[in-house]
Amino acid sequence: MKKIGILTSGGDAPGMNAAIRAAVRCGIDRGMEVYGIQRGYEGLLDGDIKLMEWHSVGDILQRGGTILRTARSERFMEDKWVEHAAKMLNTFGIEGLIVVGGDGSFRGGIELSKKGVPVMGVPGTIDNDLAYTDYTIGFDTAVNTILGLITNIRDTSSSHQRTTIIEVMGRRCGDLALYSGLGGGADVILVPEVESDINEVCVRVLQGQSSGKAHSLIVKAEGFKVDTAELAKILEEMTGREARAVVPGYIQRGGGPSQADRTLATLTAAKAVELLYDDSDSKAIGVSNGKIIAMDLEESLNVKAEFKRDLYDIANLLGKGK
Repeated sequence: MKKIGILTSGGDAPGMNAAIRAAVRCGIDRGMEVYGIQRGYEGLLDGDIKLMEWHSVGDILQRGGTILRTARSERFMEDKWVEHAAKMLNTFGIEGLIVVGGDGSFRGGIELSKKGVPVMGVPGTIDNDLAYTDYTIGFDTAVNTILGLITNIRDTSSSHQRTTIIEVMGRRCGDLALYSGLGGGADVILVPEVESDINEVCVRVLQGQSSGKAHSLIVKAEGFKVDTAELAKILEEMTGREARAVVPGYIQRGGGPSQADRTLATLTAAKAVELLYDDSDSKAIGVSNGKIIAMDLEESLNVKAEFKRDLYDIANLLGKGK
């Protein structure tokens, strides 16, 4: 394989630029031409494609976001447009594609692979919701961003003696809430994977108040069953203590990637180039037990997610107010 393309799709994640850098330079080192596709699948459909050079990816390793930009493509959900995308790649002579993104991006890659285009999926999403890999690019950075917010919020929450609920991203996967809540010493962690009784949450806060705690901190995934503003209202009514909701939103996606994310992005993208160079079938690249792995792209999305209940239980224990 002599010509390959790379695109970033879906929500941006810190470390995507590190993946682009590795793919371009590893490809060039193997004598390949590497084409950057702007705006994900949307750019592919529009032919927004250009040849990348070694210097094209200089000084981007430490930057968040993606220099290729990203978009969500409604058109790509229709088969006629997937066919159009395959023809566009053929027009440019691109023989294989690296897709950096999450679940939806991988599904798009699967459809494209059915048209005869080898696709390598590199896991780029802060949600850590691709079960075939231990971690996804951007997750570690996002957790550390949230930890910084928790530290700052804890100061003002304690000063005002209030309950604060921090809503973090994660519609179906609660890993951001779990890891940041554990690392940030949250009193309560609420995730979509675990049924939690709101009355028990109120009791938890009241126990903390009775033990002399100046404040209470709750970290809640956006996918938890109760709306954050409504939860704050319930807690205030039941505990008699002021409750505030904090939603950091897209702040969680920004910032320079951590060392862990830079390394993961670099190694997975390098593996993707290696597999395309060797004319491999479509694969999903990831990490398992510290080693870079590759498995069938379609099979990767069928891997069942296992919530880390042991971490949740220890966080729950440590957050008790007695």
